[in-house]
Amino acid sequence: MSEYANKKTRGAFIAAVFAMQGFGILGGGIVSLIVSAAFKTKYNVPAYEDEPTGSTVQQADYVWRIVLMFGAVPAALTYYWRMKMPETARYTALVAKNTKQATADMSKVLQVELQEQEEIPITDQNTNNFGLFSREFGRRHGLHLIGTTTTWFLLDIAFYSQNLFQKDIFSAIGWIPKAKTMNAIEEVYKIGRAQTLIALCGTVPGYWFTVAFIDVIGRFTIQIMGFGFMTAFLLGLAIPYHHWTSEANRIGFVVMYGFTFFFANFGPNSTTFIIPAEIFPARFRSTCHGISAAAGKAGAIVGSFGFLYAAQNTDPAKTDRGYPPGIGIKNSLFVLAGCTFFGILFTLLVPETKGRSLEDVSKENQDCNDGSTMA
Repeated sequence: MSEYANKKTRGAFIAAVFAMQGFGILGGGIVSLIVSAAFKTKYNVPAYEDEPTGSTVQQADYVWRIVLMFGAVPAALTYYWRMKMPETARYTALVAKNTKQATADMSKVLQVELQEQEEIPITDQNTNNFGLFSREFGRRHGLHLIGTTTTWFLLDIAFYSQNLFQKDIFSAIGWIPKAKTMNAIEEVYKIGRAQTLIALCGTVPGYWFTVAFIDVIGRFTIQIMGFGFMTAFLLGLAIPYHHWTSEANRIGFVVMYGFTFFFANFGPNSTTFIIPAEIFPARFRSTCHGISAAAGKAGAIVGSFGFLYAAQNTDPAKTDRGYPPGIGIKNSLFVLAGCTFFGILFTLLVPETKGRSLEDVSKENQDCNDGSTMA
């Protein structure tokens, strides 16, 4: 999308691609509600505290399996259409060096007849030819790659830990009942309902605010703003944490928590995806975007497993079975606020790309200064 869109609306188009994730999150929640509601109607069993063995019928084990299997449906549907998509003209012309095929692909995508130009041989004199991780790459894009990888890494620590452990946070503040007061299927339903509500009110709107404003206020500003508000709201949850746990203030906690997701998506969760697709040369664009995304997934792993252990109660008697004492949810929120604050600092390493062509941003046509060769 970044290579087909024009520079005036490129940000909105890439953001719209990423915003589909919001509908995926919402769709996943809806699937879990439908499946668990169906099983809940079919198997009306007592709560765990009333009858531990009878609270989980054997058929309940199908609930999570069905929900998980539904995720394969959009992936399978996507496969065929992805195989029909041509490579971008920039890649075909600049990297594969096949201008004839690039012209044909552009004609197909734009549905217009383009005049085929005489193929011009690409030589070392009219293109830069430095390699990935070469000295010249480091000089031009080293700090950019550090910026895109670290911001995506830090964002995903906070984003995925909050996503995966909403149930622990909502249980701690009493927004959903304690697990022992429900049967297994009912617990899935109530957790799914809470997560779907957060997605509907905070997650999905945040994505589309990015689509609407990214080409107006820019990627850099949105990312700084998003990290800043996430830090503020996480601190607003952590500092007076015990205030939020009282029954009278639980709704306030949920609203504040929802705003962290809104500004994650109207912020770095969108822009960390968009910026690496714009600032690197065509032949490195997918690779550098992939490296940045991989750093993000490493952050997701750290956030998921780290929060699982860190969020355990400091009192050994109150920890989940099989886990050592942790630092508690309050202190875990402070850690997440620290991650988002450092995200602000590392955002300073990435340039603003609003209104600039990909060639200008990536310095695609600038000659090498140190004679580096392809690595």
